[in-house]
Amino acid sequence: MAEEHNPKISQRKKPQQARSSELVSAILQAATQVLEQEGANRFTTARVAERAGVSIGSLYQYFPNKAAILFRLQREEWERTSDLLGSILRNAEETPRRRLHQLTLAFLHSECEEAAMRTALNDAAPLYRDAPEVQEARASGENVVSEFLQQLLPQCSAADLARAADLINSTLGNVGKHFSESPRSAAEIQDYASDMAEMFCAWIREKGADLQ
Repeated sequence: MAEEHNPKISQRKKPQQARSSELVSAILQAATQVLEQEGANRFTTARVAERAGVSIGSLYQYFPNKAAILFRLQREEWERTSDLLGSILRNAEETPRRRLHQLTLAFLHSECEEAAMRTALNDAAPLYRDAPEVQEARASGENVVSEFLQQLLPQCSAADLARAADLINSTLGNVGKHFSESPRSAAEIQDYASDMAEMFCAWIREKGADLQ
């Protein structure tokens, strides 16, 4: 029987000892392999447990269902992306324009390198996307862009800044997904990223920001 959509996705318990942490790490590594190789439709807790070499009971000690495992993988992917964006956008040694160019290039590289995994996670999203934990997990990455825009456009209202951050985040996500669906050369990634960055720059300049 198929698992219900949007079930509980929080871990049952947190690993407290090194051995428990190693078990959770093995489960997540196995889950990544199953998801990449077999896709979201064939992803099951039984396959993950078998690949990890653990009993299904041991898996269920930490993850109540497959949605909880998939959400954990998605959350970690969002956290990596947030850290990447933050390290670039908070680097005051670079001009804002340069940071935007670095941002788009790094993001597209990441999308292309992890295309199979991100496609599978996107396919699995209906299992957990309406859970309250999802909005909280996504907020950190969105806040990084918001902070950057607040520094550039202090004269803008909170509503305008929220819309601007959503525009950039949505564009990065949707363009990255479409772009990474086909194999891309380094030159293609560079050109696409540069053009997208210049679009962002032109729009932000029009709002009154100095990007130099």
